[in-house]
Amino acid sequence: MRFTTYERHNESPLIVIKNDRSCEPFDREKLLRGLLIATAKRDVPLGRLEALIDDVEAEIRNTLKSEVHSKVLGDMVLERLRAMDDVAYIRFASVYKDFRDIDEFQAALKGMG
Repeated sequence: MRFTTYERHNESPLIVIKNDRSCEPFDREKLLRGLLIATAKRDVPLGRLEALIDDVEAEIRNTLKSEVHSKVLGDMVLERLRAMDDVAYIRFASVYKDFRDIDEFQAALKGMG
């Protein structure tokens, strides 16, 4: 038998604590879908997105905690995405940060420079 993805069945599940204090299991596929939307029509290979998710998950697991706040998770993703592609970073940030108006969006753009 041959495996092309990491086996994760022996690892304890990671729990994401959302802003409303509800909890849900860490979902690699959900995160990948968000990243694929952010990188649509950009030259970012799928393997780089999968590696980004692997890196984020490994960093969380290395803290030896089984829970992570969604804000921390989002910030970790944004940090890596910014180094990868500026447009994808802004796309992801616009959903993740839930800008209330154009001024917040412009502030995020200015902070990139």
